[in-house]
Amino acid sequence: MPAPAVLLIAFGGPTRPDEIRPFLANVTRGRPIPPARLEAVVRHYEEIGGRSPLNALTFRQADALRARLPGVPVYVGMRNWAPYLADVVAEMARDGVGDALGLILSPHASEASRERYVEAVAAGCTALGGRAPRFTWAPSWHVHPDFVAAWVDMVGAALAAVPAGAPLVFTAHSIPLAAAAASPYVQEIQASAAAVTAALGGRPWRLAWQSRSGNPRDPWLEPDVEDVIRELGADGVRHLVVAPIGFVCDHVEVLYDLDVAAQKTARAAGVTLVRASTPNDHPHFVRMLADVVRSSRG
Repeated sequence: MPAPAVLLIAFGGPTRPDEIRPFLANVTRGRPIPPARLEAVVRHYEEIGGRSPLNALTFRQADALRARLPGVPVYVGMRNWAPYLADVVAEMARDGVGDALGLILSPHASEASRERYVEAVAAGCTALGGRAPRFTWAPSWHVHPDFVAAWVDMVGAALAAVPAGAPLVFTAHSIPLAAAAASPYVQEIQASAAAVTAALGGRPWRLAWQSRSGNPRDPWLEPDVEDVIRELGADGVRHLVVAPIGFVCDHVEVLYDLDVAAQKTARAAGVTLVRASTPNDHPHFVRMLADVVRSSRG
């Protein structure tokens, strides 16, 4: 009998320049996004090399997880790009997978970061009828000791590159206030940041938001990280660490929104910004994934 399988689930991203516009069409389908805004995002991808490393990094995470869980099939599916979740669920069925664990590579729960992924997997299962794998879902891991340990390593390395006392700002993707009120998203991010800073000796920190999109008239989580940078610069701060704790690997929201746009804002404000690395395939992060899988399987 096949071992229960694992499906690692991520957002997806373009892997070469000619995929950028089709990918953005997938992401924005059904939403009235002005063409000029889409072209601006195309330029963001072009500035980071014409591709997103998210897909490749997710496959690296899967490879590292397989090495820690010999004999456990590990699949990778994306919601907005190939390999699409429906196709991967069908592949799992062809491989004879009966029971499977869905593990969404997003540490903090909101409608966008959890429910849409579960719905995409459910749609793939519905299309297969009785042949579909039976999915259970991994529990929250936003304060798992190894998730925290990975961020302690990365934030600690960034803090070592700035003078003592430099402010520490954690960031995550902004979402509409209505969506935030209907989920534990903000509270889970705050809990992650608090756990990391407690392990670093209880140093002060603050939370900012980034990468907002959508209708500018709709209220979203604030303050924006670039506004925080300007405020700190005006207060005389000259060094700053930003830790994107809402993300588990490099992609456009990190490589452009922080490493290009926020860096430009920091330079204009006279601030040296050091960005903490994301987990990617950090050993602690992979060990956390393996522990979540083992715990979920009993």
